[in-house]
Amino acid sequence: MPTAPTTYRELIDRARADDRRLVVAERPDPATAIVRLDEPAALNPLNPPLTVQLHDRLEEAAADPDVRAVILTGTDPAFSAGGDLRSMRDVVHPAVDAQDEGATFMWRWIRYRFSAIARLIVRTDKLFVAAVNGPAAGVGLAFAQACDLVLASERATFVTAFGRVGLIPEVGLGWTLTRRAGYHKAVELFLDGRALSAAEALELGLVNEVVAHDELLDRARRWARKATELPPHSFAMAKPLLRSVADLTWEQAITMEEFAEPACFTTRGHRDAVTALLHRSDAT
Repeated sequence: MPTAPTTYRELIDRARADDRRLVVAERPDPATAIVRLDEPAALNPLNPPLTVQLHDRLEEAAADPDVRAVILTGTDPAFSAGGDLRSMRDVVHPAVDAQDEGATFMWRWIRYRFSAIARLIVRTDKLFVAAVNGPAAGVGLAFAQACDLVLASERATFVTAFGRVGLIPEVGLGWTLTRRAGYHKAVELFLDGRALSAAEALELGLVNEVVAHDELLDRARRWARKATELPPHSFAMAKPLLRSVADLTWEQAITMEEFAEPACFTTRGHRDAVTALLHRSDAT
């Protein structure tokens, strides 16, 4: 049995050497990418090779100028079980106990892989839609909550059981949970660690809508089309603004909007949209 890697670089090299295809990227149309976690027998755990592949596929979609919307989902029966317990035992524990990098081994992994994926979702000026098709736990839940829209199948469940394995909310999940569900509910979810149903998640504001399982991807693609049908600059400018204003004062937010809006008037997309709307209005 090979020894566990003791450095972050060695971990990445081994993950890239794994020749299994654990993440599938699809292009149902030129403007939309579907990125699917694809290790269903293990419930799509975020082990090193799957996580590295996920980061790569999302980076490719983010860098593609033709892609304007990205749908993140999993192969049934799960969205993602989150952090892989076997990897924690067999890779992380030996590595952090070694003298090479100690705790910074895991710091590098969390920052440059897990958090990098969340940052990419949040900072890329494209629409990211989470299509949660089954259980979403831990870091998998964090990735879903980082997206701009969260759609849930009726089979979806949402699990915040970090505390059960002696961990804390990470990868931005503490921030999203306290803002969407409130501080006291976030504490309750952390202590309880139970699986929320899709209906409960909807009530708490963790998802935008719940749909029939067989309709989930179609619904996600409908939202993607809404973004791609807008003038090209429209959502790309709106996303960073909306992401920012929640943490600004009202005066800061309105000033930011005052500077951003005039640029829209200079675009062909805005003028064509105005002309089209007026044409339809005049026709009626």
